[in-house]
Amino acid sequence: MPNRQIYLLSSRELSPETIAVAFAKTSRSPESFRQIAAELSEEASARFHERWVVGYGHASVAEHAVLHIAFENVSRLAMESIESNRLASYTEKSTRYQKWSNDDFAIPPELDDHPLLPAYLQSIRALFQTYADSLAPVRELIMRQSPRRPEEDEEAFDRRIRSRYVDVCRFLLPAAALANAGMTANARVLENAIRKMLSHPLAEVRQIGAEVKTVARLEAPTLVKYADETPYLKETPALLTLEQIDHSPSSDWCTLIDYDRDGEIKVLAAALYRFGGMPYTQALETVQTQPRPALVKLAESLLGRLGEHDIPLRELEYCTYTFELVMDQGAYAEFKRHRMMTQTPQALTTRLGYVTPRLITEAGLGSRYEAAMEMAAEMYERLFSVHPLVAQYVVPNACNRRVLARFNLREAWHFCQLRAAPNAHFSIRRVAQRIHEQISSVHPLLAKYMRLPAETWQEIESRHFA
Repeated sequence: MPNRQIYLLSSRELSPETIAVAFAKTSRSPESFRQIAAELSEEASARFHERWVVGYGHASVAEHAVLHIAFENVSRLAMESIESNRLASYTEKSTRYQKWSNDDFAIPPELDDHPLLPAYLQSIRALFQTYADSLAPVRELIMRQSPRRPEEDEEAFDRRIRSRYVDVCRFLLPAAALANAGMTANARVLENAIRKMLSHPLAEVRQIGAEVKTVARLEAPTLVKYADETPYLKETPALLTLEQIDHSPSSDWCTLIDYDRDGEIKVLAAALYRFGGMPYTQALETVQTQPRPALVKLAESLLGRLGEHDIPLRELEYCTYTFELVMDQGAYAEFKRHRMMTQTPQALTTRLGYVTPRLITEAGLGSRYEAAMEMAAEMYERLFSVHPLVAQYVVPNACNRRVLARFNLREAWHFCQLRAAPNAHFSIRRVAQRIHEQISSVHPLLAKYMRLPAETWQEIESRHFA
């Protein structure tokens, strides 16, 4: 009997495309992966991909070619397109722990030599200057509220309070603020990402897409070389844009639009189906006919022993929710990281109003903050009349944004517990707590096992927002 072997095909020794071919050939070859890889050259790998991946459409082979791409000094607006791919991994420069300099912003290529460029620069610089000027007053306020501990040196003290004052001042940063991010993706995902970027309505994103294609071809020359702009992606947005748009703020910022009325029953039935060996119709009928105490016991069996770092079983995915949310752009920047959800964000705008952190007003910066938001709104309208999507660059993190989101109970579990944690930003904590409250109101049997801090979204709102 052959001995078990588990080993790496090292990317230090083999190209991503060669590794992809080595894995692909095992479906037809009895040889070991090492033997297959040893017989391959980059030219042979390219021919294989040209024939099977490109010619015959066996795109799953490209998933074995993994690339790591660094993005530096791209706008946070462009970063949304880069990070919109569900099956890629990202780490981004944090607005919670790092500070931005006055020149850390992008100039949209559409404004090159445009009459509005001087006004754009003036508005962006004013936002960055207000941001810079607010850091010290808010830090001093927090220092008074949380004095330095006897055993703390200055560096440790600043680390402890940094996120609190930087957290607050970041509301002033516009979408033009520059960001860095690392992306890890397989060639199949990357090919689609490049197509989306090359078809994007913003010039900055199209330029980034062309650069990504160039650098990706150094490692995976065959697998991404046919990634080009797509007429479907380019033309569809214009066909679905209405001339008359209601930009008025929503009456409620968190609305449960739709959910599975029988979601709890479906989850419990799926769990019985997994372990019980009966047809699903029998499992569903069994659960539907159980008295309430029996359902409580089933829920306890399914979720009652979850540890702090345990992930619920996948059967929770049979229950889904659809929310319409209005949150500040700073919160959305964290919300969008939950890419397993289906998310439909609307374009950034200043027309849905903005939030004001309480610490801004307590630090005596309220009037200047308000003036900055009004100035941004005025510049937004001037840009909107010329290019609606370019106008997004000037929108600060404080401004509200609409997003439609659909996710299952398992993803809601992950989101609510992670984003309601005490170390999460208060903007996203408020969203997580409100979503949890809504889910608990319709599915209390299962939602009660989520471990969230005792604070409510109303308490967060009262404590942190003016």
